[in-house]
Amino acid sequence: MPEAILLKDVDGVGVKGSLVDVSKGYLRNFLIPRQLAAPATKGLLAQAQANAASIEKARAEAVAKAGEIADRLNKTVLTLAATAGEDGRLFGSITSQDIANEVKEARGIELDKRKIHLEDPIKNVGTYAVVVDLGEGVTATVKTIVTESNA
Repeated sequence: MPEAILLKDVDGVGVKGSLVDVSKGYLRNFLIPRQLAAPATKGLLAQAQANAASIEKARAEAVAKAGEIADRLNKTVLTLAATAGEDGRLFGSITSQDIANEVKEARGIELDKRKIHLEDPIKNVGTYAVVVDLGEGVTATVKTIVTESNA
């Protein structure tokens, strides 16, 4: 079986840049015409290895950066004031967007509200541990204190 280097991700075969063994007909009639793969040559193998090394380096840098941000967020305590009734129930709620805005204001870290995991919006006064997904398998917990405002 001939070896090929995938130029794009192919379902059931492999991911971009990987070296795969495929049948001669599949390579010639399907992968090459659709520019999904190229026959493995010494030059392409070297190029694929260099690309894999650079991708791995970029991924390691992204994990390190996410780790630094997680350390800063784990030390963060947010205090949000909202109007509430006498029983401590808020007139409205604190959403993931409110938390993202407060983190940006407090730490200068911009977070996507979809990466902030709240089961439901916060509707009561109290202390909450909010989990934030920073990507690359790194998560952080932000302590959030919701207080009653006098307004």
